[in-house]
Order: sequence, then C-alpha cells, then structure tokens
Amino acid sequence: MLSVLLDALFSGISIGSVLLVSALGLAIVFGLMGVINMAHGEMMMLGAYTTVVVQNLCKGTPLADLYIFPALIAAFVVTALVGLLLERGVIRFLYGRPLETLLATWGVSLILQQFVRSVSNQFVVGAVMVSGLIALGWWWLGLIESLHSRLKNLAIGLWVPLAMLITWKVVDGVAMGMGSIEKLAFTKPWFGAQNQELTAPTWLREGIKIADTQFSSARIFIIVVTVLALLAVYFFLNRTRWGLRIRAVMQNRDMSACLGIPTNKIDALTFALGSGLAGIAGCAVGLIGSVGPDTGQNYIVDTFMVVVVGGVGKLTGSIVAAMAIGVMNYLIGSNLLVTAFAGIPPIAKFFEFFATISMAKVLVFALIIVFLQYKPAGLFPQKGRTVDA
Repeated sequence: MLSVLLDALFSGISIGSVLLVSALGLAIVFGLMGVINMAHGEMMMLGAYTTVVVQNLCKGTPLADLYIFPALIAAFVVTALVGLLLERGVIRFLYGRPLETLLATWGVSLILQQFVRSVSNQFVVGAVMVSGLIALGWWWLGLIESLHSRLKNLAIGLWVPLAMLITWKVVDGVAMGMGSIEKLAFTKPWFGAQNQELTAPTWLREGIKIADTQFSSARIFIIVVTVLALLAVYFFLNRTRWGLRIRAVMQNRDMSACLGIPTNKIDALTFALGSGLAGIAGCAVGLIGSVGPDTGQNYIVDTFMVVVVGGVGKLTGSIVAAMAIGVMNYLIGSNLLVTAFAGIPPIAKFFEFFATISMAKVLVFALIIVFLQYKPAGLFPQKGRTVDA
C-alpha cells in the first residue's frame, strides 16, 4: 500500500510540475495585463512539436541522446517568438477588454491547431509568397505621399485578397507541374492530424527503485526542469532590471509609466516570457505522452485553475495549487482511494465512479468551485496597491 501511495504522489507531483511551468507564464500575463489567453495551451502544443522536430533533426548525430537539452531551448525560443507576434499583432489592440481577448485568443488557438494539422512545404511557400506580396504593396503605397490615408487603407484592403489569389494560382500551378512523387512531398503535411510519438533519451527510460517503488527518470527530469524554471523566473523577476520593471507595472501601471518605464515593451516581454514557459511545459508533456494538435487543450483548464486557486500573479500560490491539483487528479483518477476506503462501501463506490481521468477532472473542478466560494481571491490574494481600486 505504501509503494502504491508513493507512486501516486510522485506521478501527481510530476503532472503538477507540468501545470506549474505552464501556469507560471499564465499567472504573470494574467496578473500584469489582465489578458485571458485561451491560446496558452497551444503554446504548450507548439513547444511539444518543436521538441519532436529537434528530435528528428538530431537522429543519427552525436546529439541523438542529448536532444532534450537543445529541444528545451528551442521550445522556449519558438513559443516566445510566437507569443511576441501574437501580442504585437492582436493582444495590444485589446487591452482593458478581457472578453475580447478571450474570444480573440480562442480563435488563435483554433488557427494554431489547424496550422499543425495542415502545414506543409506548399503551405510555407504560399505563406512566404503572400506575406512578401502584401509587404511589397504596403511599401509601394507608402511611397505615394499624396495618397490620403483612407485611400491607402482601402487600397491595401483590396490588395490583400488579390495577393492571396495570385499566390494560390502560382503555388497550385507549381504543384500541378510536378511529378507524382515530388507533388506528394510538396503537399504532404509535416505532422498531420495523427499524434506524434516522442522518444525519451535512453538515460531517461530507466528509473530509480526505492522501497519497491519505481520512480521514472523522465518524471524526475520533469520535476528538476520545473525547479530550475521556477528559480530562473524568481531570479529574473527579483534580480534583473527588466524583472523589477515587470513587477512595478504589475503593482501600478500608471505610476510606472509616469516614471519612464516603457509599459508597451514590458507587455511584449511579459507575453513572450509567459509563452516561452508554456513551450517548456510542452516539451515536458512530450516525455510523458504523445503529442497531437489537441495536446494543449488537455492542460489549459487545469492551468487556469492553478492560477485562480493560487492567486493571480502569486508564484507561491501557483506552486501550492499546481502540486495540489496534480496530486488530486492522479489520486482520484486511479483506484487508490477506492482501495483505501474499501471497508466503507458508500465512500468506495463514490470514488469508484470518479476513478477515470475525465471524471477525476470533474470532481476536482467541483471541489475548486466550492473552495472559491470561501476564498474567491485564491490561496494568496493580492493586497494593498496590487489590488485594483
């Protein structure tokens, strides 16, 4: 019984570690900008797919058994850049309107899911070509100084669909002129709708046995990565100039702006940092399960629950909430509680009903709702000037 309990706690903590890394970025973004980012799960998904790509690139090289380290860096960089693009292109126009940010980022999440299902050589060539045509049209219209701004906007609005039509005709014509093998390679999706399997390095496939309990090396690695990420975020926020600026903006945006802190740059940096942390979480997710377009959707609700239960913008609260939710999900989803209460049939039947992954999430969610009735601001609520008037 002790070994089963240790295994359940260890597995729950490893799942909680993934939630914690993802929730760190979401807590900072939500606490600083008030943005409800429904695409945060897709940042995890992009981080997981980046890990798959790095793994494939490292096959047959000296880095084949160490690919996880460059994969962690690549996952952070790729998702941070995507997050920066999302903030500059969409989010910065919607500050102060949380409902609009929710709807906009939900749409972005659907776009990213379909992107990984459909992206191919043909897609990339078309995207580069249409972007080039739009940029060329924008540059050319900018040279005409006498043209009224409204006419410029109308012209670019007409040029965008025309550029897309030209690109579609050209790319389709190129594909039609290819042989069957070349056309298949040109149009075949890189990933498709099917899940991708991520193979852990050989040194992460074993485990450590303690008291008849086998502790997975991959899950230990995830916990170590989480601890390092947590220390790095703490150091950045408390010991660096930009980190102190982020904390200042979180406490009082207007006063920070009056003191010369570039709040727009802080917003972009924070969103990129939060997205990068989600990418690291996605890399960790790939070590404990398959990677697919819906990977992020499996974690996004739990990640938001970590932020809400822990207290918005509170790292300590996020740690406690992530570990609690991860352990509760695993304990309820396994048969451990059913066995523990076998001598009390009504309670055993109750936990037996929820002894699946999906039903465990339902019960945990219900418990969180009850908890928030008594502590709506979370475990560690904001105090003083950090609370909006």
